[in-house]
Amino acid sequence: MQRIASRREFLKNSLYATGGAAISLAAFNQISPSFWKMRVPLEPNDSYWALGRPPPNPPLTSDLNVDVAVVGGGFTGLSSAWFIRRASPHKSVALLEAQHCGSGASGRNGAMVLTNTADRYMNFSADPLIDKRTYELTVQNIAFLKALGQQTGIDCEWQTQGALQVLGTAEDRKAAQEYVRQARQIGMPVEYWESPQIKSAIGTAAYEAAFFDPNCGQVHPMKLVSAWKAAAEAAGAAVHENTVVQHVEEGKTHLLSTSGGHTVRARSLVLATNAFTPNLGFLRNAILPVQEFVAITAPLSATELAQAGWRQPIPFNDSRTEVYYLGLTPDRRIHIGGGAARYAFNGAGADASSQRLHEAQLRQELSRLYPSLSSVAFERSWHGVIDWSLDASPSVGVTGRHNNVYYGIGYSGHGVNLTSLFGRIIADLEAGRSDPWTPYPFVNNRLYYVPNEPFRWLAAKAGLAWYQLAGS
Repeated sequence: MQRIASRREFLKNSLYATGGAAISLAAFNQISPSFWKMRVPLEPNDSYWALGRPPPNPPLTSDLNVDVAVVGGGFTGLSSAWFIRRASPHKSVALLEAQHCGSGASGRNGAMVLTNTADRYMNFSADPLIDKRTYELTVQNIAFLKALGQQTGIDCEWQTQGALQVLGTAEDRKAAQEYVRQARQIGMPVEYWESPQIKSAIGTAAYEAAFFDPNCGQVHPMKLVSAWKAAAEAAGAAVHENTVVQHVEEGKTHLLSTSGGHTVRARSLVLATNAFTPNLGFLRNAILPVQEFVAITAPLSATELAQAGWRQPIPFNDSRTEVYYLGLTPDRRIHIGGGAARYAFNGAGADASSQRLHEAQLRQELSRLYPSLSSVAFERSWHGVIDWSLDASPSVGVTGRHNNVYYGIGYSGHGVNLTSLFGRIIADLEAGRSDPWTPYPFVNNRLYYVPNEPFRWLAAKAGLAWYQLAGS
């Protein structure tokens, strides 16, 4: 079955386009990291969601010796700390976050909570039954996440009335119809919607058809961070914020050097650092740190929302290469993200001109979908990096010379759900309980190789230019 076109194809095909050059200049590809050391910059989280972040903890003030060190205070890190303490309460766990918990992708994303993994979303592999098992696992995890908010007493603003992928081409519509037919045969409750049903739910008349998954939804991501932080600390994990891990000396016992001049020794290391993982010398050739841009309106009046016709709190994204995704908050704000993918040389951050350009693109797309809102201004816009693998397949597993470095990576837009599922898997792997997870293709999945600079930058530029020329 033909895949729905998306950014995953852009990333994979554009990197392949320069793969021959990287191979023919293999020696240069190998030595380039020695003089182009990747440092994805730590940027402040100035998103709308960040207004709801929990009070920060103090930084690390002394040397530590622990059983497990977790680097990164987003969904992966906080859930890993919680699951490890729950599975092995005798183990000491210290979590080190460079800024505030949720400062990375966990606290500034597009708020959609999707089932499955990105590579299997609307796309069956050679084994549809394992695809169904993965789908069911991610559905169960959403229920777990909703319960977490209730247990911690934190209202995460869950809306789980489903999510749509709107379809822009006849090819996409045909592929979606076939996927839904196969999915329903094996018990997946997904649906194919046509224009009247789409317009009745979300107002826009811009699309003829859509794929609907009733088990998806939306959450306030920073409030979910708050719930995870409260749960991790209640379970006994020590959370240290404003503590940058500057260097990792890998060994049977790892030695972590921090920005405050202190060290942490740990027998197990969890890398929960998403797009920033290459900064610590790990998984440099597994992911691309891609810049994403998001904006949000002020609360719409009841009249404005009625004119737009968005009646149900169902988030949606489109099937284009330059993906846009939108959602509606409980207080009637519309948030929109995506647009042209951006990769900066060696993982550098976005500049002010890029921010203005992408905000204008988001403004134009919102007006196209909802002409009645063309005069509605954005209250806030923001950007930051997320991690993409070339084929959008994620990986969770163990690596390192002594098999004591654990990681979750390559979420490719499905991280709000997958991250905590991977935290659970990391805890089991760290405790030596791998058997329940071996059937799943994302466990110790070897991701496609991403060449070093300048090849990756040239590929990203060439691929993006081609897609823009093609009008996708």
